Amino acid sequence: MSAQLADDAARLWPMRIADIEEVLAIERQVYAMPWSEGNFIDSLAAGYAAFVLRNAPILRAPRSQMLGYVLAMKGVDEMHLLNLSVAPELQGRGLARLMLDALCGTCREQACTQLWLEVRVGNQRAREVYRRYGFVEMGLRRAYYPVPQGAREDAVLMSLAVPP
Repeated sequence: MSAQLADDAARLWPMRIADIEEVLAIERQVYAMPWSEGNFIDSLAAGYAAFVLRNAPILRAPRSQMLGYVLAMKGVDEMHLLNLSVAPELQGRGLARLMLDALCGTCREQACTQLWLEVRVGNQRAREVYRRYGFVEMGLRRAYYPVPQGAREDAVLMSLAVPP
């Protein structure tokens, strides 16, 4: 099943094992401490909501381009956004918003009324994307994220009410 997004140029597809190589290419560009291949495989095996955003293939290209991806874990009546990433060269074009729209649709389908996430304190760009989308900063998780030098970085806990 695919979800049509914005226009004919982008579609959201369920993430498959075959997508992980391309997902990892973006993951390694976006994060200093990227998820491992095993993290993605385990997420798929656990049945997490996992989608890739691709552009529609054009006649000259044999396959579509990976634009981004999103993974979330369902709780009892809430969803926890684990990873949302857009290819660096495509950031700032509204693709994160498209994936958040689709994830909110998944929340509604699964009767989740709240969407939660953590974001690095220092990731001002992502925090602003989430704020503009309607997320509210709820608290701080001290020393939540590892950093390359072996220290830890705080995370801001954010929440979004998802109306039915």
